[in-house]
Amino acid sequence: MNTDFMAIYALIGPAGCALAITALAGIFLILRTCIFLTVIWREFRKTFPEMERSEPAGQCMAYEGDNPLICIIRDIVQTHAEHSEDIRAEVAYLFHRNFEKVTRDLCWIRLISVMSPMLGLLGTIFGMVSVFEAIGKNGGAPDAGMLATGIGEALMTTIMGLCVAIPALMAYYYLTLRFKGFHIEVVEYSYRALEFCGRRRRGNMYAEDCNA
Repeated sequence: MNTDFMAIYALIGPAGCALAITALAGIFLILRTCIFLTVIWREFRKTFPEMERSEPAGQCMAYEGDNPLICIIRDIVQTHAEHSEDIRAEVAYLFHRNFEKVTRDLCWIRLISVMSPMLGLLGTIFGMVSVFEAIGKNGGAPDAGMLATGIGEALMTTIMGLCVAIPALMAYYYLTLRFKGFHIEVVEYSYRALEFCGRRRRGNMYAEDCNA
């Protein structure tokens, strides 16, 4: 096992090992973000209509859970709508506050997609330096097969860097578009919740006047 690891290390070098760790970190961040967004969206689509149908009289958006989408709408209805005429600005602020972890993960995924080709190029440069040192030690007349093998090994990290960067960049834009879609949906649902709660308040006031 140790021999196999040393053979792999000799092939890819320290830059390749750093790329392998970067790839694992990217896979973890992408899966975590994708699963998180999927779970909260499904919970939101299930919970929000139930809240509209079954909330107790006199209450509106009395949500005690931890779904960030519903928490944003709840805060808009209960707090921010009273002192702001720009719902979109309030949603943007609350979105940043409730999705700080997702925003941070997206930044890391973007950084991985940018840094991976650079690490691959760095590994290739290290490999080429080693090839030229070997040529110098052999008196400047290298064997063509040895030269081709050395250059091929040096280019391995470039291939690794691109194999990490391309999927990471695709995942970043997919998750970013989905994240922006959540933002648009929350704005629309916030207006819907404000209208629904306004009707409920007017209905409660009318019922109190009739009882008086």
